[in-house]
Amino acid sequence: MRVFKFGGASVKDATGIRNVASIIEKYGNKNILVVVSATGKTTNALEEVVAAYFDSNKNGKEILKPVRQNHLEICTGLFKEDNEVYKQIVAVFATIEQRLEDTTSDNYNYIYDQIVSQGEMLSSIILSAYLKEAGIQNNWLDVREVIKTDDTYREAVVDWVKTGALVAEKVTGLVNESIVVTQGFLGSTSDNQTTTLGREGSDYTAAIFANLLNVENQTIWKDVPGVMNGDPRIFTDAVFLEQISYNEAVEMTFYGATVIHPKTIKPLQNKNIPLHVRSFINPEGVGTIVGKEDQKSLPPIRIVKKNQALLTLTTKDFSFIQEDVLASIFRAFSKVNLKLNMMQQEAISFEAVVDNQEDKITRLRKFLQDNFQIDIQEDLSILTLRHYNEATITQNVAEKKILLVQKTPVTYQCLIR
Repeated sequence: MRVFKFGGASVKDATGIRNVASIIEKYGNKNILVVVSATGKTTNALEEVVAAYFDSNKNGKEILKPVRQNHLEICTGLFKEDNEVYKQIVAVFATIEQRLEDTTSDNYNYIYDQIVSQGEMLSSIILSAYLKEAGIQNNWLDVREVIKTDDTYREAVVDWVKTGALVAEKVTGLVNESIVVTQGFLGSTSDNQTTTLGREGSDYTAAIFANLLNVENQTIWKDVPGVMNGDPRIFTDAVFLEQISYNEAVEMTFYGATVIHPKTIKPLQNKNIPLHVRSFINPEGVGTIVGKEDQKSLPPIRIVKKNQALLTLTTKDFSFIQEDVLASIFRAFSKVNLKLNMMQQEAISFEAVVDNQEDKITRLRKFLQDNFQIDIQEDLSILTLRHYNEATITQNVAEKKILLVQKTPVTYQCLIR
């Protein structure tokens, strides 16, 4: 039994979906659960629709039109005009439009999940229908009936007990008998309200299923040969890594490597399930194996995390940053669910580097403004070097303005403008 995850780039058009079908076909007609993301840039487009819901100067239905047209064009490239899939696609867009007409909610995160989630519904419906068209029998599964979460919209926490019971009841038998196609990134609350698991969360969805189904392995199909020692779009000399450990993968994703979602590794490591990262462009390639051990010698690994903000909190009454003050700071970060990517404590100030999420930072200010002067610098990036040497540091920070540096024997980090 295997779990495959295909990202948006792999299903962005009719050609991509045919390619995905050809990959699946090579592995037989059962014992595969396929998790698929929204096509291409659909998630970004639906986020604009969400923004329009809260902005009376924008028309969400107009923004939605190109998204609908794109999906219908994909269908035209795959199906005849009388295929049932067209009705299913139209029904999904009708659901989104109904949501746009009801403007009574002021909960951004809730509306986000109800609208953006439809991208995965669309892509999974099209892929499942095309597999059948190609003679590959499969069952389409609404993942919201299986993955149960709390109501932390946009970053929902999985209820593993309920989810495990539902997977055993509804999924295990299906996968033993056929291929199952389902959505990444999504779940639902106990009262069946749609939730999402965090941006780019489809890898995590696949890992949840891999863990609960006790599969042989999980494969993430990407547009790169596998895991590399740097994003090839940034580092032109990036090299392919044949094998990395669970520990190395966790560290890489923690520091911002986007090839694997940060939450993916734990469910796999807990049951020693190998993760394969392979190319859907060259599916014959071996890819990277994430497992117990690293390859014999790892090159320096370089990670750039962009769109960072440096928050400098200075006590208004000149109090030292001691344990009680730190506790109040950390509580505030926890309340707004804002992750600390770097931090530095000084006598009367505390520096925190975070993703530049304006809504969360605004809420954080409200919690801390009575006791702290808060200054913000934006448009920054974190450069992380693992397994570095001095030559690696020199090569990568030359001519850059460095605002903050932290260093351990294994990891070098700096905040740069």
